[in-house]
Amino acid sequence: MAGSAPAPLAGIKVVDFTRVLAGPHCTKTLRDLGADVIKIEPPAGDTGLSGQPHVGPMSLYFAQQNAGKRAISVDLNFAEARDLVGRLCAEADIIVENFRPGTLDLFGLGYDDVAGTNPSVIFVSISGYGQTGPWRNRPAFAPTVQAESGFTEIIKRHYGDNLTEVANDAYNHADVYTGLQAVIATLAALAHRDRTGEGQHVDVAMVASMLAVNDRVSYELSGIDVEGEPLAFSAPESPVFELPDGTHITIAASPFSSFVFLRYCSMMRRNDLQLDPRFVTAELRRANWADLRAEIRSWVLTFRTLEELEAQVSEAGLAVGVIRTVAEIAESEWATDRGIIREVDDRSGGTARVPGPPWLFAASELPDAGLAPFQGEHNREVLRDLGLSDAEIDKLRDGNVVIDRVPPSRDRPA
Repeated sequence: MAGSAPAPLAGIKVVDFTRVLAGPHCTKTLRDLGADVIKIEPPAGDTGLSGQPHVGPMSLYFAQQNAGKRAISVDLNFAEARDLVGRLCAEADIIVENFRPGTLDLFGLGYDDVAGTNPSVIFVSISGYGQTGPWRNRPAFAPTVQAESGFTEIIKRHYGDNLTEVANDAYNHADVYTGLQAVIATLAALAHRDRTGEGQHVDVAMVASMLAVNDRVSYELSGIDVEGEPLAFSAPESPVFELPDGTHITIAASPFSSFVFLRYCSMMRRNDLQLDPRFVTAELRRANWADLRAEIRSWVLTFRTLEELEAQVSEAGLAVGVIRTVAEIAESEWATDRGIIREVDDRSGGTARVPGPPWLFAASELPDAGLAPFQGEHNREVLRDLGLSDAEIDKLRDGNVVIDRVPPSRDRPA
């Protein structure tokens, strides 16, 4: 149960220049920890707004990464816009951007510019290859970063002949992992500032993030022949079985592993398999996988219920999981009990379901889901906070310095 103390990042102000996924995922996490995040969009809006599906004018893809943020939209080609954003940056605790290196410098809003008036600011730059080096100016998206970091080649090598052609993974791992690595770095920089009063520039590279989260890099760089043993217990080699009722389950981890195979034998009460000449080495277990799989499947089918199976698997120090759809886990008693799925306003009179934060704090109360903002929805609110009058804001809007694309039927902040 959540406590009554403020959220961990309550009172922290974040200026968010990011778009699409890696950056917005970082700032959304900071927002869900209690920070006040002001999202700054260009006249064309965040590219993420084109993500499907849509409910009315709102992209649910965009909503998942931006709900709860306040949004303003400005054209930085105008000096007035640069001045307004500079004033926001001067008050910020954290600034996050994921442009190509040097882009904000062109507008006088780079780290050196901002730190001149706000030396305690934490300025987080997310890019494909980092702020320095020979590849700094290369454009980067999740599929290209995953290709460059070895991830795609590993998929190809693992699935081998089972792939009709080389294919990309279904998820944007590079964006999400980098966003989370940026959160870690931001929180560390906040801790440093609390100790010293010093702000700093934090450089987060997507390719470096993908290498950092790859638990088999040590193997890939070692050149060691592991003689058929799976790598890092090789989750992709965890077998899948179908139960009589059609349910598919998987048991972790790979029975090719000599260490794990002993646990399978214990779990199945089949110590005789350890002496079976078909299974005495990892390479032989691979070569005779059809036979070993049949032995495991026959044992799985002796159980009347999943609970009985899980008890015996757990006894051996392994785990069993049901292969569910996202919709099925969202409807499970576990998800209901933990409140893991949030209902957010879809801005069209209904609600959309998105994942809630993965953390439960005993002493802190986290903010609710919040609304996904329309482009420029909080222009007036944020600019009033900077001391501008309604007449001044109207003049900026009429001159296209600030952009407002809130559908006319939607309520605006007062």
